[in-house]
Amino acid sequence: MAAMRLELNLMRLLSRCEALAAERRDAEEWRLEKYVAALEDMLRELKKQASKPAPELLNEYSRKVDFLKGLLEAEKLSSSTEKALANQFLAPGRTPTTIKERTPATKTVHLQTKARCTDKMRSELLGTVCSGAAVSLGLAPDEKQSAAELDAVLQRHQDMQEKLAEEMLSLARSLKNNTLAAQNVIKQDNQTLSHSLRMADQNFEKLKDESDRLEQHAKKSVNWLLWIMLIVVCFIFISMILFIRIFPKLK
Repeated sequence: MAAMRLELNLMRLLSRCEALAAERRDAEEWRLEKYVAALEDMLRELKKQASKPAPELLNEYSRKVDFLKGLLEAEKLSSSTEKALANQFLAPGRTPTTIKERTPATKTVHLQTKARCTDKMRSELLGTVCSGAAVSLGLAPDEKQSAAELDAVLQRHQDMQEKLAEEMLSLARSLKNNTLAAQNVIKQDNQTLSHSLRMADQNFEKLKDESDRLEQHAKKSVNWLLWIMLIVVCFIFISMILFIRIFPKLK
């Protein structure tokens, strides 16, 4: 009963946090951060309960709480580019928190946050272009320096993304080569095993033929020996009879 009440309170607070995250909040807004901290405590307490929910449901709760926590950490970053990159790696929930939701609220919040970061980056880039034009007309050089720094940051992030893409491509090629090599080794092993099985079958057939031949030869040898013994016995018997008839007993 306590676990069910705790889970119900967790779902209510989670739904409230998702609603707060979807709103445009002031920089001094503190409720969401406190609510997320309370969510972490409730989730830890729920995991300790004996009649806790299914592991899949607990993982979904943890996923949503981690998303809200990462969202707060991303908002604390100073640069809009860093915020955009941080939001890019956030993982929203997969299932709705309440029955009224058609799509997960965290997914909606994720899309809204990405859109806000993109708009902010676009506005900063447009401001940088305008400042560059103003500098070309003879305005302050500090804005030109900030624009150059922003271009350097964007270029660095682009280089990092290209490097990651090249590494992923290299890993994919290596995995493909390893897979092909493993397939060739397995294919060769299968061929060797098939050849060994065929040789074993041939040897078994030859051994069987030799055993049959030896058995037949043994039978023939026994038959010839028996006939020779019978002939010898008959010859001795006839010889004794002839000897008795030819040489009668002396009186």
